[in-house]
Amino acid sequence: MLDVALTHRLASLRLEVAHTFGPGLTGIVGPSGAGKTTLLRLIAGVLRPERGRVRLGETVLVDTEAGVWCPPHRRRIGYVAQQPRLFPHLSVRNNLRYAQWCARQPAAARWDEVLGLLDLAPLLARAPRTLSGGEQQRVALGRALLSSPHLLLLDEPLASVDEARRHDILPYLDRVRAESGLPMIHVTHALGDVEGRADEILRLRDGRLASTTALP
Repeated sequence: MLDVALTHRLASLRLEVAHTFGPGLTGIVGPSGAGKTTLLRLIAGVLRPERGRVRLGETVLVDTEAGVWCPPHRRRIGYVAQQPRLFPHLSVRNNLRYAQWCARQPAAARWDEVLGLLDLAPLLARAPRTLSGGEQQRVALGRALLSSPHLLLLDEPLASVDEARRHDILPYLDRVRAESGLPMIHVTHALGDVEGRADEILRLRDGRLASTTALP
């Protein structure tokens, strides 16, 4: 379970969000500039909030009142951004191995599980520049999973791929959700990316939650 109560100003946006995220997949939808990415960056620790608290399970990651701050690399949060941000000088294999090295989790079983889950084995020897947008996002997702996260944040991971590739990647996201058991937050401006898939959908507008919908 993830408990968030955050206040933060970024340029003209003032974000004020308080919510308890349950297990499964939570979709966050809203127009550009609503604060979706800012919220994820605050949870991941890429940004420090002006005020607030973030607790993941029993671990307090941020509490500005108590002076608690857990740095991003210790949060056990996997983050997949809109742009895959793979290391261009490393092969797919070494991009993935880097995540394992950072997590200090070199177990072969985990490696084989992620490769099978995302069909990455045929890509291991290739350079990122030779991959399609959809393949790059699968590698980015694999890298996030190999970091042994307790939470997976997806920041518009389909925005940079075309419609055909979007429909290719969605089944992989569903497979990750079903087989990994990780709580996931998927931010998107396209309701269709999460509708019918999410356990809960939050609508964010002008930095505030406009509505929450729990789905059966």
